[in-house]
Amino acid sequence: MFPLLLLCMCGLLLRGDAQDRASLWKGNDRSGRCQYTFTVPSPAESSCPQTGGPEMEGLKARLGLLEVLVSQLTAGDAGGPQAAGARAQSELQEALNRAVGERNLLQGEKERLERELGGLQRRVEEMRRETEKLRNRPCPPQTPMVPPSPSLQNSGLMRPAGDSAWQYGPPGFQELKAEVTEVPAPDGSDDNTGCGELVSVGEPVTHRRADNIAGKYGVWMQDPEAVSPYGPNMVWRIDTIGTEVRQLFGYEDMEQLSKGFPSKVLLLPELVESTGATVYRGSLYYQRRRSRTLIRYDLASESIAARRDLPHAGFHGQYPYSWGGYTDIDLSVDEQGLWAVYSTSKAKGAIVISQLDPNTLEVKRSWETNIRKSSVANSFIICGKLYTVASYTAHDTIINYMYDTATSQGKSIAIPFRNKYFYNCMIDYNLAQRKLFAWDNFHIVSYDLRLGRKQAN
Repeated sequence: MFPLLLLCMCGLLLRGDAQDRASLWKGNDRSGRCQYTFTVPSPAESSCPQTGGPEMEGLKARLGLLEVLVSQLTAGDAGGPQAAGARAQSELQEALNRAVGERNLLQGEKERLERELGGLQRRVEEMRRETEKLRNRPCPPQTPMVPPSPSLQNSGLMRPAGDSAWQYGPPGFQELKAEVTEVPAPDGSDDNTGCGELVSVGEPVTHRRADNIAGKYGVWMQDPEAVSPYGPNMVWRIDTIGTEVRQLFGYEDMEQLSKGFPSKVLLLPELVESTGATVYRGSLYYQRRRSRTLIRYDLASESIAARRDLPHAGFHGQYPYSWGGYTDIDLSVDEQGLWAVYSTSKAKGAIVISQLDPNTLEVKRSWETNIRKSSVANSFIICGKLYTVASYTAHDTIINYMYDTATSQGKSIAIPFRNKYFYNCMIDYNLAQRKLFAWDNFHIVSYDLRLGRKQAN
C-alpha cells in the first residue's frame, strides 16, 4: 500500500513541476474511439514552422496544386485570345491569298475566252458578209468557146490543156494585167529599184515566244549592211520591260533565235528607252532612257561611237504611239539610210520624219506630216515612205496612212494588217530580207511584203 501511495505522490509532484511544459488529454478520434494525447513543449523552439500535422500538410499540398492549376489557367486565358487572333489572321490571309490567286487565274481565263469569242465573232461576220456577197453576185453567163485566131496561136497564148476556165475575153486580160502590175520589178533594172508603194502584207510568221515577263515588249533586228565581226545572219534582240534595260542579245541566225541560244550578250553603257532601236552598218542606234539623246553604239568595239540630242524631240511619254510604252522616238533603216520618227511641241504632236547621218547622228532633212503620232499604233519606213498602222490590239486592222518624203505628200490607204497576238508594240522594215519585223505580245514575228512597181517621174 505504501509503495502505491508513494508512486501517486511522486506523480502529483512531477505533474506540478511540469505543469507548464507537458499536458495530457483524451478525446474521441474520427472513428469514435477514445484516444489519449500527451504533449511536451520544446525547450529550444518557440514555434514550429509547420503546424497542423499530416492533414494540414496534405491540405497545403492540395492548395499548392490548385494554385498551380489556377495560374496555368490564368496564363492560358491571358495569352489565348492573342494566340487565337494571330492564328485566325494567318488563316484569313492564307484564304485571301488563295482567293486572289484564283481570281487572277479566272480573270486571265476570262480575257482569253473573250479574245477567242471576239475572234470567232469576227470570223462569223466575215463569213456572213462573204455569204451575202456570193448570194447577191449574179451567175456568170455561159460563153461559148471561141476557137483561137491564127494571130493568137502565133502569140503563144493557147488554152492550156484541161483548163476549161480559160477565157480570152476582157475580164481575164484585166486580171492578168493587174497581177503583172503588182509584181515588183527586178532590182537589177537600170530604171527601177523595186521601191514602189506597199501593196500588201502577208500573214504573220512566229519565230519565238519570250520565256518570261521581261519579254512582253521588245525589239529585234538584223543589220542590212553587216560588218565584221558579225555576219548578215546575226539577229539582235532587246527585252524592254523594266527600268534597267541595257542587255543586247545576239544570235548567230534565225534558227538559234528560235531555239533561244544567244551567242553574244552585250551590256550597254546607257539605258535603253522603249522599242525604237535599230542596227545599221555594224552599230546599234537607240534612244537613251528619259532623254532625247540618240546613241550610236559600235558593236565591234563595244563602245559608244557617237551621241547627239534630237532637236526639240519629245521623250518619255510626251508624244508616244497610241499603245504608249515611251515610244516617243522610233529609229528605222531602209534603202535610203537611217530615219527617226518622232514629234515636237512645234508640230503639236504630229509625226515628224528626219533623215539622220548614220555616223554623226546629225539631222540631214526633216518632214512634218499632218497625222498625229498618238492616233496610230506604230509606223515603219520603206523606200523613203512612212506607213502607219491603225491599231495595236485589233486582230484585223489596216495600214491606214502613207507619207512619201520624195513628194512631201501624204494620203490615206487601207492595207490589211493582222495582229496575231493582240498587242503589237514594235514594227520595223528589214531591208535585207524585205520583211516586216514585229514584237507582238511576247512573240517575235515577221511579215512578207509585196511592193508595186516604182512610179515613173
